[in-house]
Amino acid sequence: MKLVKYVFFLILIALIGGAVYFGTKDGKFDVSSSRTMDVPVSMLYENVNDYKNWQEWGPWMAEDPAMIITHGANTEGVGGSYSWKSVVMGDGFMETTASVPNDSINQKIVFVSPIGESASDVYWRFNPTDGGTEVTWGMKGEQSFMEKVFMAFQPKGFEENIQSMYENGLLSLEEVMKKEMEKFSIAVEGIKDHGGGYYMYTTAASSQQDLGQKMGPMLGKVTGFMQQNNIAQTGMPFTIYNEWDTVNASVIFSAAIPTSERIIVTEGDVLCGYMEPTAAVKTVLLGNYTHLSEAYKRAQDYITTNFLMIDTSKNMFEVYSNDPGLVPNPAEWRTEIYIPVFKDLRSNHPIISGE
Repeated sequence: MKLVKYVFFLILIALIGGAVYFGTKDGKFDVSSSRTMDVPVSMLYENVNDYKNWQEWGPWMAEDPAMIITHGANTEGVGGSYSWKSVVMGDGFMETTASVPNDSINQKIVFVSPIGESASDVYWRFNPTDGGTEVTWGMKGEQSFMEKVFMAFQPKGFEENIQSMYENGLLSLEEVMKKEMEKFSIAVEGIKDHGGGYYMYTTAASSQQDLGQKMGPMLGKVTGFMQQNNIAQTGMPFTIYNEWDTVNASVIFSAAIPTSERIIVTEGDVLCGYMEPTAAVKTVLLGNYTHLSEAYKRAQDYITTNFLMIDTSKNMFEVYSNDPGLVPNPAEWRTEIYIPVFKDLRSNHPIISGE
């Protein structure tokens, strides 16, 4: 009997000691992970701000593919929510409590387990950088007594588990965003009539490699000139290819913006031009400008397949139907390519008649 009493007292002392140890151990935590991504801040914010997107990159899905996700009536912004049930990861739910566009998101997360419910604060911070966006994903709160006891017997600590999971989640988020940005489509719409008209422009020579770098500042210069002189813009910006030298990989081009009437310019290198109405093979690229060469190849294949003749007396041109500054996802950039052609090969144009 004395042995039983001693064992009992030893167990009691161990329990009291453990209770004192875990009870006085600081359970507060604030753990986060950051990653800089070459992705526009607005794309990242909009994706994270809607729980419907989380299944594409959420790290817990890899832990339990059988996890059951249930979305709330609202999934986006303040009040948006979703819940989950998982044999492996346990149950829980999350709700967005604050959301500042392109800056931050605050959420409340509740884990439901056999030892009870545990609530913590989740936060996202989006910091634009020169190369993209620094994204920080973190969670802070305080562990209950039972959670501290439970985690003491796990192979990895609580904070280590969370940080590892968030690192994997941010990596997956970046991969999903990159794939989204790389999407593109090309559609050759056939011969279309373009109305032409007046436009303001400036011209430069460039290597084909540096064309994109020069085009933006040139369009900015034309825009500034038009604003300074109260000249109304009547259409989207476009580029005219005056001369394309394949052998030397050089190009002479004009960055242009449509206007409604002829403007007389007495000085400077921003001038007014006029484009005659023309028939052209129209090709639409929806995607990053890096896919333009493929779009031109598709257009050329269409011209060859349909036995069309390019009108070399007119310049091919590109119209930029939306502004990349307002459309952050390159997959949504729309470029219209026009290659002038003869609609009727019986035309008496000197190029056809040989005169």
